[in-house]
Amino acid sequence: MAVSTDMAPRVSGKWRSLWRQTPQSFRIGLVILLLHLIIAATGPFWAPYGFSQMQTGIPLSGMSWKHPFGVDQLSRDVFSRVVHGAHIVILLSLSGTALGLVVGAILGLLSGYIGGWFDTVLQRLLEALISIPFLVLALIAIASAGPQLSGNPVLVVLVVALVYAPRIARMARAAAIDIATRDYVTMARLRGESAWSVMRRELLPNATSVLLVEFALRAGYAPVLIGSLGFLGFGLRPPTPEWGLMISENRALIIITPITVLGPGLALASLVVGLNLFTEGLARILGRTVRLGNQ
Repeated sequence: MAVSTDMAPRVSGKWRSLWRQTPQSFRIGLVILLLHLIIAATGPFWAPYGFSQMQTGIPLSGMSWKHPFGVDQLSRDVFSRVVHGAHIVILLSLSGTALGLVVGAILGLLSGYIGGWFDTVLQRLLEALISIPFLVLALIAIASAGPQLSGNPVLVVLVVALVYAPRIARMARAAAIDIATRDYVTMARLRGESAWSVMRRELLPNATSVLLVEFALRAGYAPVLIGSLGFLGFGLRPPTPEWGLMISENRALIIITPITVLGPGLALASLVVGLNLFTEGLARILGRTVRLGNQ
């Protein structure tokens, strides 16, 4: 009993020491992200109203204890809609970025390892996609999908993946070129292993830190991309409480009741800031550098 009693303070002290050694940006970003995740997971259970419930108060009324973010023109509680929208924004952002990571990592690692004409052709295609501004590329993809798929969450996830996969592939290729010169990769080649086997067994495990930082970086920009599409009317359909769509719906009221726009705007901004701080701290922990201005 004495041994177990002594170990508890040691373990807790060790965790506190590790926590203090992490970069401050990482700690702040992690706290913000955890807050958003808690709201996303529990919000629908304690939100005062449903996200599409009307007649919750006087239309266009401002801030109050009952309606912290005011009431929109359809008499819906904006605070409840922001809370309900948290899991939608986070789920779409993470799903789209994860899919982009998988596709980009496979293409980039294979391109960097195989080289030759495959690398040349693939890189020219990826450079062509990267040269298109990410919002323009997203709008082209949505227009190409047709009106029947407009507003579909799956389409939004695919668009996010399409926008970020080429950028992730470029980073994965750079990592693969560096790793491919290592002795253990040379030994794998001499054993006659296939390119897919070398990528899975040798390249991917050693490129994990690069891909992890790249995933966190792209996930930080994904809510902005999704919000931009919603604001322009190319994202999810009303009455879905997606934050960019909410800003668009209430933008005409910004002079009358500015809180109806500031509420979802602050929620979106805090999520993006939290993700960027987390990414910066994670990159420092893993000994990587990251350019937050490179979307």
